[in-house]
Amino acid sequence: MKLDGFGIFVNDMVKMIRFYRDVLGFEIAEDESTNNVFLKKDGTLFLLYGRADIEKMTKNHFNYAEKISGHFEIALGVENFAAVDEAFARVVSQGAVPVMQPETMPWGQRTCYIADPEGNLVEIGSFVKE
Repeated sequence: MKLDGFGIFVNDMVKMIRFYRDVLGFEIAEDESTNNVFLKKDGTLFLLYGRADIEKMTKNHFNYAEKISGHFEIALGVENFAAVDEAFARVVSQGAVPVMQPETMPWGQRTCYIADPEGNLVEIGSFVKE
């Protein structure tokens, strides 16, 4: 098996499309009134599924975390340490929830965390100093 992509189950599709498209720069071609979003970001398939739709399709009901969730992260890489700080400031000014300010880790990565509107963690990091 190989990884084709990943998806997250969303409650408010319009809000999530606007965040991933307008704040994080994902290329989303679907209209905001869609139920499911399929897109490629840097060669990886990324999906937004409406919660009601995935439950109907699978004939199951699922539990969803409230507030900021620690179940998984979406990791985004930028070109260098300065870009981590710039990206963090930019996305927070556009409505991302700050979780961890940019910090250089002992393993040599500069990283930070934000949360999307439904509490999913998004990491922004780089291993390149300059």
